[in-house]
Amino acid sequence: TKVDRSGSYMARYVAVNVVAAGLAQECEIQIAYAIGRAHPLAVNVDTYGTGVLSDDELRAVILKVFDFRPAAIIERLDLRRPIYEPFSCYGHFGRVDLSPSWEATDRVEELKRVAAERSRRLV
Repeated sequence: TKVDRSGSYMARYVAVNVVAAGLAQECEIQIAYAIGRAHPLAVNVDTYGTGVLSDDELRAVILKVFDFRPAAIIERLDLRRPIYEPFSCYGHFGRVDLSPSWEATDRVEELKRVAAERSRRLV
């Protein structure tokens, strides 16, 4: 439940959902926190030019869909359960064999809907 690990899981969760939604072929999410503040200081998005929206527009979509507060991340990804031993070998990311919550693509439809609403406003 440490913010650095929780933030890493959340960044992975968001990126996996963005790619699964077809909003980008590649997606990197960076999150910066400060001690004593619930909301992150920054959430940066880089799609390496593969996004269907600009990175800034996609960032706005992401911020509307996902809650980046540490307590919300812990709850959303169910990080209080003791699941970490199986991840001690071969890493924490891309481990679909273990079905970790941060690899789930359960926010795809919501991302598509919010992105479509945002695109209509841009036209």
